[in-house]
Amino acid sequence: MSHQEKRKSDKELQEKIEYPDGKVEEVLTDGRRIFTFHNGTKKEISADKRMTTISFSNGDVKKIMPDQRVIYYYADAQTTHTAYPDGLEVLQFPNNQIEKHYPDGTQEIVFPDNTVKCLYSDGLKETFFPDGTVVKVEKNGDKIVIFRNGQKEIHTAQFKRREYPDGTVKTVYCNGRLETKYSTGRVQIRDEEGNLILDKN
Repeated sequence: MSHQEKRKSDKELQEKIEYPDGKVEEVLTDGRRIFTFHNGTKKEISADKRMTTISFSNGDVKKIMPDQRVIYYYADAQTTHTAYPDGLEVLQFPNNQIEKHYPDGTQEIVFPDNTVKCLYSDGLKETFFPDGTVVKVEKNGDKIVIFRNGQKEIHTAQFKRREYPDGTVKTVYCNGRLETKYSTGRVQIRDEEGNLILDKN
């Protein structure tokens, strides 16, 4: 501690109380209270008693804000966890990934590449990719992929289907059969070996 810092802290210190358990309480002239515990943990309470900061010996820091948000910084993981009074929880990771956990069970994850994944309490999962692609996965496992070019893919246990902007629909069934319905009304069906079994206009 420099001479100036020592003078400043001496000037701010109004009272110092040492407890038998090793805890030290400092009352500063601006009204703040700082408790230092024998394990190295420090707890600072603001003059108006609306904000508390706890600094742990492992580098973690917990802040209780005037608006009742609780912000916890995990030093080892370099991760910040903020809990809001309405139940929202936000995690910020060192790689810039952000996770939001809503009270209704919904989760939103924003990845460093700006991909956004939403997990809903009803089991639906949606992923929004930076290129405009959207993937929706239903609770039963059915998947819908919507591409930026207007194409749409549907995956179920029974089939995989691709729908094209011109109205053409190609479906591959789990038995290998391929059905193509063109926007012109033409229908082609091929068996699992690729043999044409129906071609009608």
